[in-house]
Amino acid sequence: MSVVLLLIPLSIVIAAGFLSAFFWAVRSGQYEDTSTPSLRVLTDETRESASKHPNRQRIISDED
Repeated sequence: MSVVLLLIPLSIVIAAGFLSAFFWAVRSGQYEDTSTPSLRVLTDETRESASKHPNRQRIISDED
């Protein structure tokens, strides 16, 4: 029983910490731009790696 009395306040403190971290992230603008990181992956190839393999062909499938 004494363990439960220790774990309940501890879990409330940890939950409050996660909640405050979430509010800090929202207020500091961490979630403002959600589309650019997913598009950045598509244009992440540098010109050097493209010039090393000039004969590389892209295979585009219509099965998606």
